[in-house]
Amino acid sequence: MNLQEYLTENRRTVDKALDEMLPAEDNEPTLLHQAMRYSVFAGGKRLRPILAMTAAEIVSGDGECVMPLAVALECIHTYSLIHDDLPAMDDDDVRRGKPTAHKVFGEAVAILAGDSLLTFAFGVLAGPGSIRIYRPDRLLATIGELAVAAGPEELIGGQFLDIMSENKPVEAQTVERIMLSKTAALISASLTCGARLAGGCEEEIRILGRYGKMLGSAFQMKDDLLDLEGDAAKLGKAVKKDHEHGKATYPKLLGKSKTKDMMRELIDLALDVIRPFGARAAILADIGRYVVERVH
Repeated sequence: MNLQEYLTENRRTVDKALDEMLPAEDNEPTLLHQAMRYSVFAGGKRLRPILAMTAAEIVSGDGECVMPLAVALECIHTYSLIHDDLPAMDDDDVRRGKPTAHKVFGEAVAILAGDSLLTFAFGVLAGPGSIRIYRPDRLLATIGELAVAAGPEELIGGQFLDIMSENKPVEAQTVERIMLSKTAALISASLTCGARLAGGCEEEIRILGRYGKMLGSAFQMKDDLLDLEGDAAKLGKAVKKDHEHGKATYPKLLGKSKTKDMMRELIDLALDVIRPFGARAAILADIGRYVVERVH
């Protein structure tokens, strides 16, 4: 199976699980549940849940054994996008080629839909279904790691630093901290938590965590480059907005050419990190190459 077939097949599997687990649109309060489902099913790569499934395949051969985690990861990611798009944050009107949640449902409902997705994600992992499936120690460690990755030390802290750094002179250390916290932390946790729930050993989890941080950093570099030179129609959102807002990015600090060199070097290092897995990590290596070659 080639990478595109793999991504397409697993995206369908994740979408099916999301559809089954999320509250139906006609559940009360209906408008809130409509906003949640609208945002989740507005499109997207499903990269984080697929990475969790890939990690599970590497350590156990079964990617679908971590579907509750896959659903939780996509809900956490979608919540972060809803809040990022708000007028008080990045003030975006379009996401994935569709109006953002606050443009469709209003700012208050969008905020609550994001809050609901975040809490729903942890409810999925702490619920009876997950408790029956997973060893308690693995499940508790996963919930704890995701709480850190999504919290003020990582994702939220990275968003905070991103906003506080707008239109200010920054050093490379600040840009790296934003990148590692806002993007790489959840991508790395997708891999480590997927491996942990599937029964991976500590060394396997450690290797996947290192790879995830590099992959997440390269992913953010590519996003920052696409903001400057991407096609708005393919991206499904406006371009040059980060540039206009004076965001702290490597392309702004170092220029596009040097950023591209750094990104490629980082992926090369990442591919070396997962070399001990051999052929088991072939798809994961392909995902790394895809991240830096993508056009959206």
